[in-house]
Amino acid sequence: MLKTFPIGGIHPPEHKLTANQPISYLPVPASVTIPVSQHLGAPATVIVAKGDYVRTGQVIATSKGFVSANIHSSVSGKVSKIDTIIDSSGYKQTAVYIDVEGDEWIESINKSSEILTEIKLSPEEITKRCLETGIVGLGGATFPTYIKLTIPAGKKCNLLIINGVECEPYLTSDHRLMLEKGEEILIGVSILMKALKVERAMIGIEENKPDAIDHLTKLASSFKGITVHALKVKYPQGAEKQLIKALINREVPSGHLPLDVGAVVQNVGTAFAVYEAVQKNKPLFERVVTITGNGLAKPGNFVVRIGTPVSDLIEAAGGMPGDTGKIISGGPMMGKALRNADVPVVKGMSGLVVMPLEESERLEVQPCIRCAKCCTVCPLNLEPYLLMKLAEKGLFEKAEEERITDCMECGSCSYCCPSDRPLLDYIRLGKSTVIKMARERNTK
Repeated sequence: MLKTFPIGGIHPPEHKLTANQPISYLPVPASVTIPVSQHLGAPATVIVAKGDYVRTGQVIATSKGFVSANIHSSVSGKVSKIDTIIDSSGYKQTAVYIDVEGDEWIESINKSSEILTEIKLSPEEITKRCLETGIVGLGGATFPTYIKLTIPAGKKCNLLIINGVECEPYLTSDHRLMLEKGEEILIGVSILMKALKVERAMIGIEENKPDAIDHLTKLASSFKGITVHALKVKYPQGAEKQLIKALINREVPSGHLPLDVGAVVQNVGTAFAVYEAVQKNKPLFERVVTITGNGLAKPGNFVVRIGTPVSDLIEAAGGMPGDTGKIISGGPMMGKALRNADVPVVKGMSGLVVMPLEESERLEVQPCIRCAKCCTVCPLNLEPYLLMKLAEKGLFEKAEEERITDCMECGSCSYCCPSDRPLLDYIRLGKSTVIKMARERNTK
């Protein structure tokens, strides 16, 4: 029997429309808008000014504080302005605007297509390279990778877990990356193992990607300590705690991290970015993005420069359908609707789902019928109906007692609710408020 996590979970329709679409390169845009906060933690500090000429791969904003990441130019050209933008999360932040003039890369980047297998850097040098090149988690969380590779005193890592699950409906960027860049990914896994000083790595992939499982299994036979594991299809298996439970049956306690059970989890896209950073000295200035939706003429998977307008991706997919209701950054379960198509592509954007109005309209909210379906599907054993009510009534202290901050915002509760109640909306509100309250307590 295939492994999976035991508590909760759902099986939404997969809609993997682009699973057989090879990765192609989106043309370099006429201009880019590069936000300085594309990671968890403090925004990076801008180090360029209006009128400066920058090259592809050049640092334009440096990490500030312990939890932060460098930001690099994804194009060559002149900085037209430093201004604010409404980003893909809907918040206003600082961004660097660049008008493109050709595509001149910094000299230190190895642009050859040769696959480099020998890992020459030491563990400490690998961690430093990940810091310098702005590598963050590409599964969506965007946690700076160098921090995950820095094991605190008193902690011990004995296993690296690589997330190739891609359980969100519609998205296929990781799937295609595993098929087309499998060897580079496994070298990246070996690099991460060396940095963490571990002897074992497990790659988890859901069984609906048999071609990726077969491909990586064959390749992994030539790599010491790396094994590939097929998992039962169940959402949200791509979440760290659920993946750890499925693969090694270790329970990450509430308020703790995977490292507390001896594991570090990285996405397959991150492993590929680490390969490019360490072996090619290439900063993270582009990534694979799935552009998909039932109404698109040419959905696909594209390598896209960071800062490219979303509208360019939509044009590459055949243009905006006339009946579009929403453009979702990420998958339909955990993604967020964009305000407009001028939003730039960022490091954490693995996909865009263009949804027709009929599919995106919310149904009328009905009274809760106490069916407990939301509790049954919650992978963290929470009570979503209760957390919604507490947030709705402003009872945030009680919501904190009920572990509202444990919620991973997977959306399983809202998906299965027969009364179409906006459970996740209220839980997000309550969670953000409780986190703010906790910060204020800690600063007193």
